[in-house]
Amino acid sequence: MNVSIEIGLLVSAFLIFCSILMSKTGYRFGIPTLLMFLLAGMLFGTDGLGIQFDDVSVAQHIGMVALCIILFTGGMDTKMEDIRPVLSPGVMLATSGVFLTTLFCGLFVYWVSGWQLHTGVGFTLIGSLLLAATMSSTDSASVFNILRSQQINLKHNLKPMLELESGSNDPMAYLLTIILIQCLQAGGVSGWEILWSFLLQFVVGIAGGYLLGRLSVWLINRVSLKNAELYSIMVLCFIFIIYCSVYLMKGNGYLAVYIAGMVIGNSRLFKKKEIGTFLDGMTWLLQIVMFLMLGLLVNPHEMLPVMLTAVLVSVFMTFVARPLSVWLSLLPFGRKITNKSKLFISWVGIRGAAPIIFATYPVMAQVDGASQIFNIVFFVTLISLLFQGMSLSWVARKLGLTEPLPEKEDNFGIELTEDVGSTLREVLCTEELLQRGRHIRELSLPEGTLVIMIKRGDRYIVPNGSLELMLGDRLLFMQHGETVER
Repeated sequence: MNVSIEIGLLVSAFLIFCSILMSKTGYRFGIPTLLMFLLAGMLFGTDGLGIQFDDVSVAQHIGMVALCIILFTGGMDTKMEDIRPVLSPGVMLATSGVFLTTLFCGLFVYWVSGWQLHTGVGFTLIGSLLLAATMSSTDSASVFNILRSQQINLKHNLKPMLELESGSNDPMAYLLTIILIQCLQAGGVSGWEILWSFLLQFVVGIAGGYLLGRLSVWLINRVSLKNAELYSIMVLCFIFIIYCSVYLMKGNGYLAVYIAGMVIGNSRLFKKKEIGTFLDGMTWLLQIVMFLMLGLLVNPHEMLPVMLTAVLVSVFMTFVARPLSVWLSLLPFGRKITNKSKLFISWVGIRGAAPIIFATYPVMAQVDGASQIFNIVFFVTLISLLFQGMSLSWVARKLGLTEPLPEKEDNFGIELTEDVGSTLREVLCTEELLQRGRHIRELSLPEGTLVIMIKRGDRYIVPNGSLELMLGDRLLFMQHGETVER
């Protein structure tokens, strides 16, 4: 049936609008926002209100675009000073953790496949490992969204470690998925070919992401555009240039865009705040579209025959495979990471859109059992988002890993863009500060530092040197520094 572009746009806009309203309802009950988008897609899909969408290729391509932007934005939001202390354990979780999860879960799936009479599925050893590989990574979109929307503040640098792992482990899962598909299609791949593919993907991905990220910073800071909005569009172009360039050089494009995002996010960048705001909006839009589309793609009635297998795999992955892979991956770090921290890291093995998208690769490659792989991965993702996503903050509190959120310095509602070259800082007027002087002129401020506003109760005061300070005043300092080089 041919559908006009106007009807298509109307239906798409209506679906997104309804998904947003559903997510607000889910938020009140602690249900992860992204799960509500997934459920909205299922509600409006073939087994729901009847919207038919079965183009796996389109879903895979849209997912690839969305993952690129989500990973890049996650990289931009990752501060090097936060992840530097947890860089090594984060990398171990993103590489060996994914590999071990694939191995343990794959062996379990192969064992369960021997129960065909009860489970209705049957996979070879390679097919079992392929199923495990597609869902072996924690989903960056889900982890970023849940940690930030629930405003969970964690001890022991756990938050940056988890965000680093979830942002950088998709490449490993993707690589394992592609290699195992090749094994099924070609009848086997030599160990040297696998090792060479690993090295090439990671070395080219890291090097390409870093170098192209540095080049992007250099270009943005030196290209003078009359319309400031075009800087955000330029960064969007760089994301896909980086992904495609590294992919064509046989490297891992997902890893490259994440590394490039970290490079750009930790550099002085012209119009950085505007670029970040634009990418945050794009990330939300693409997350909605991606989860909604994947919900439309699945037919719930097709999941019924694999339900028992999916539940068994989900339980094993959550309580055995993931914890065991976390403990083994973090062995080199001894007591630097507490047992409670390891338990929480194990529980944050949340599945999301990335595993479902990776599960479309076997379908596109037409490997045996591909439809069963897709349906099992989708069901496991639903269980993971529902139970692990909803209980994340509760588990953190029970393990004693939460701490109060730091007070945000936003009492004045003023922000400066990075290219201004000045920074704002709020200071609470205490007895210690008043001992230095009760007037601003007596504070002996460093050169280039000014008090530009004072908040006293509900009043805002533009000060002068003779203004008398009072206990509890909030002072807004401006410190002038160097501007971004243009």
